[in-house]
Amino acid sequence: MGDQIFVEGIKFHGFHGLTKLERQVGVRLSVDVTLELDLETSGRSDRMADTLDYGAVHKTVIEVGRGRSYKLLETFVRTLLDELLARFEAERVTVRVRKETPVLDGIVDAVGVQMTRTRAGRAS
Repeated sequence: MGDQIFVEGIKFHGFHGLTKLERQVGVRLSVDVTLELDLETSGRSDRMADTLDYGAVHKTVIEVGRGRSYKLLETFVRTLLDELLARFEAERVTVRVRKETPVLDGIVDAVGVQMTRTRAGRAS
């Protein structure tokens, strides 16, 4: 399937990381979501009811991202993938999370994790 809806650059302050500082003070995160689904019907109908609501995707990312604190970005991303697959009719979802303020010695623009899961539950 080649059809995709994406919402990129969802930025928020989250409390994810191994260090006490990251979990108490927080870090700036940026999330990109790509959802793969058949867009033939919505492409012809021009009706919102036949597609995904970008706003609802954004809201889901913020809810999960600001919900509980995770030590690993991998756990946050996996939780987000599960929630997106549960809420939306996508066959495949890719989530990329960048920690824009990593606690590292030196200059680093970002660190992050990208994971993809399918509705059938297989890793891709």
